[in-house]
This record gives sequence, C-alpha cells and structure tokens, in this order.
Amino acid sequence: MFFPVLSAVALLVSEVVAHGAVTSYIIAGKNYPGYQGFSPGNSPSVIQWQWSDYNPVTSVTDAKIRCNGGKSATQSATAAPGDTISAIWQQWTHSQGPIIVWLYKCSGAFSACDGSGANWFKIDEGGFSGDGVKVFLDSEKPSGWEIAKLVGGNKQWDSKIPAGLAPGNYLLRHELIALHQANSPQFYPECAQLVITGSGSAQPDASFKTSIPGYAKQNDPNIKVPINDHSIPQKYVVPGPTVWKGAAKKARDFSA
Repeated sequence: MFFPVLSAVALLVSEVVAHGAVTSYIIAGKNYPGYQGFSPGNSPSVIQWQWSDYNPVTSVTDAKIRCNGGKSATQSATAAPGDTISAIWQQWTHSQGPIIVWLYKCSGAFSACDGSGANWFKIDEGGFSGDGVKVFLDSEKPSGWEIAKLVGGNKQWDSKIPAGLAPGNYLLRHELIALHQANSPQFYPECAQLVITGSGSAQPDASFKTSIPGYAKQNDPNIKVPINDHSIPQKYVVPGPTVWKGAAKKARDFSA
C-alpha cells in the first residue's frame, strides 16, 4: 500500500534530476561553493544568489529569469580582467540550447544591486554548429550544441573576464536555455557576486547592453523553436546582443 507514495517520490526525484543549476565556481583559480537549493542549511555563506529550486523559468518575461528568483548573497569572489571564470553543473541532461554568460556592473554595494535596467552585457556564449545534413537542431549524439559538453554532470564552462574591464562590483549570470521540447523553452539562470579589480576603465557601450527581462521576446525564432522540424533552416542565433570582448590592445608605437 506504500507503492503510490514511493512512485510519487520517484517521480519527484526524476524531475529534479532532469533539471539543474550551477552548483559551484572556480574564479581566478579559487574554488567557491554554490547555493544548495534543496539543502540551504549547507550553504549559508556563498557568492551565489539564493535561488528557490531547480525548476525552469518558462517565460522570457518572468522576473525570475534574471537570477532564478535569487536573492543577494553574503559573499563575493574577486578576479581581474583576463582571469578565468568557471561555472560547474553537478548535473545537466539536455543537449539542445545555448549557454550565455553575462555581467552587470552595480552602481554601488551588492546589497543595493538588483540587476534592473539595461546594464547587462554578454562576455561569452555557446551556440549551435550542426550541418543540417547529419546533425540537426534536435540531434542528441552527436549534438551540434556546445551545451552538450555539460551533459552528464560535474562539467564546467570556462569564460574569460574581458580585457580592460573597469573595476567594481558586478553580478555574474550564467544562463542555459533548454530547447529540447519544441516551442517550449526552459530558462535556467543563476547569479553570483563578483568584484573586479585592476586599473581598467573599459565598459561596453549601449549597443552591447540590454535588460533582463527584456533581451528577447517569447515568440522570437530563437526562443520559441520548433526544434524537431528538419525542414526549417538548421541555424541558430544566440539571443541578446553581441558578446563584448573587452578593450582592444593598442599597437605599440615605434615612431621616432
């Protein structure tokens, strides 16, 4: 007579396993644990905003899409332009969709920084490179999506802090958009607090910046994707503005 209860528990576990979140970071060579949504008592002091669960955000206009509904963290990581940021997913399942890494410069203390306004900019992204002949948008093995590198768990995505970036307090946002279900996107964003040091002064101009929510619309062809339709062009443009690469180095002046 306990079978229905056990079945319900098994279903819950399977649903949790099907989803995922950034569970730790390596920033400038230092390890930082992430927030444990199902065991918050084990992560009272972390750099990651405290999100509520592993479940996806399903609307691009939902306020939760900014940081998975997370709240300000108690700690922050420190890094400089040129340093590597690695996000680690303890578990990830889906092989279709983009991965996007964002930054947002806070105007002051983290406690007063909520990520509102058109101040988000991309520093990295991974998209699709399938040929549309043997590897389609919905192909599993091999997958044409870079997100497939995360499948299986305990995988990481490495990004560089752009050269010359001005110092200050920043929100760091990693976003996976799972597109495996036709026309039903699932958004998995997490935010962390990052202090950028150094003497840089560069900031992206307005053409690289956007708001979250606001960087896409629900019916955009790269958000609402009929991924199983092989008759559509097997191409994909990652949502949002162009990735900002940082300040270009000036050529050395050899003139007399």
